[in-house]
Amino acid sequence: MDINAGLDLKNAYGENEEIQVVAFKLGREEYAVDVLSVQEINRLLNITRVPRTAKYIEGVVNLRGNIIPIINLHTRFNIEAVGDEEDKRIIVFQFDDTKAGIIVDEVSEVLRLNKGDIEETSRVYSSIDTDHIKGIAKVDNRLLILLDIAKILGA
Repeated sequence: MDINAGLDLKNAYGENEEIQVVAFKLGREEYAVDVLSVQEINRLLNITRVPRTAKYIEGVVNLRGNIIPIINLHTRFNIEAVGDEEDKRIIVFQFDDTKAGIIVDEVSEVLRLNKGDIEETSRVYSSIDTDHIKGIAKVDNRLLILLDIAKILGA
């Protein structure tokens, strides 16, 4: 009996496992985050600046009584913003008791990805440091960069 046969089946099963992601545009590139970490997606809200915070912290919003810090990924990763203000969205994430949001240029869709179709970050070329990237997936004729949003938000 081949001991490795079970490992191959396990790996094959893992590669066929699907994840759902929220795809969005940031600058001229397309990114995605695991849908399980997304609490909600909102139009750009009134953001209150907070003095003496990092440049990439745009400020805070009051979302149904919850004060949520908003991170500007354009500033954090030196990415030029594109598109109309009306297309911009805030994606709100929740990790344990921590909530935070990011500003994106446009939310495009929710997709199912096969884990086996996601390549490692060592082969990714992006404006964002590879420490913040989980991998890259090919969807039709485009590439989606999967972000590790927990690392980006420091959760």
